[in-house]
Amino acid sequence: MTRLRIDLAYDGGGFFGWARQPDLRTVQGTIENALHKVLRVPADDTDEPLRLTVAGRTDTGVHASHQVAHLDVSDDVLARCVGHMDVPACVALARRLKAVLPADIAIHGIAVAPNGFDARFSALERTYVYRVADQLSEVDPRLRGCVLRVNESLDVDLMNQAAAMTIGLHDFGSFATPNPGGTTIREVKTAYWRRVPSAALVPEDLAMGEVYRTPTLESGLLVFTIVADAFARNMVRSLVGSCVKVGSGRKSLDWFAGKMAVPVREGSSGPIAPQGLTLEHIAYPADDQLASRAEAIRAVRTLP
Repeated sequence: MTRLRIDLAYDGGGFFGWARQPDLRTVQGTIENALHKVLRVPADDTDEPLRLTVAGRTDTGVHASHQVAHLDVSDDVLARCVGHMDVPACVALARRLKAVLPADIAIHGIAVAPNGFDARFSALERTYVYRVADQLSEVDPRLRGCVLRVNESLDVDLMNQAAAMTIGLHDFGSFATPNPGGTTIREVKTAYWRRVPSAALVPEDLAMGEVYRTPTLESGLLVFTIVADAFARNMVRSLVGSCVKVGSGRKSLDWFAGKMAVPVREGSSGPIAPQGLTLEHIAYPADDQLASRAEAIRAVRTLP
């Protein structure tokens, strides 16, 4: 068997999340169906299931500009995709997948994974970004699929005071749902809101003398960046929704602090709409630390 690392991206708007579900279009299901096709393996083959393990399962409507998965495949099955191509099997597989996958999934690369690599458990941290257009932002309808429109003016300073409370090791039970047998304890390393500066698409020193300067597509948007070792279900969207409530004046900082102090799930801190959220990056340790990282992260976390 060979373990492959697959780096990919997708527009989540047309999918019912990452995880395979019967009779629903999901990212995992779509890619696995394509794998069975290009590797000529029957869908019900129990000896060669071609199942993907992913770094982070995204919910319905959530996007990924950088997702990572691994696949265990028999060497003889992998060799089938080479055919007439004079390239390594990984390159051949990437080419064939790109030819059959829909336009809302992109394969960035496929490589033989280092020893000990596990796409989920070896990851050091994940970075998510949520994009919001409030009343102080210019609304670009081309971004409607990956930016949430909010009909309020948001106070970025208040939202950053709320976000700062999330940094460190906490039980995010007010903002997340645990997996079976798991917890909502997570370590947030970075969390902040910033408004994207208005800027030209092309820097001044590279401009060609045009009168009108095309702005960057995200100029003026509010962007929330959060980095953690892992995330529980709905955690980012619920934190964003709660920050937006604080920034709009509908909830106070004391309310947010109370949700952090008492990790009880209830309606007022539920998830905001999914389309503004994108998984942007997965970080892994050096190759010689992959296996030990995977072993350590499998342990159920507790607070000191």
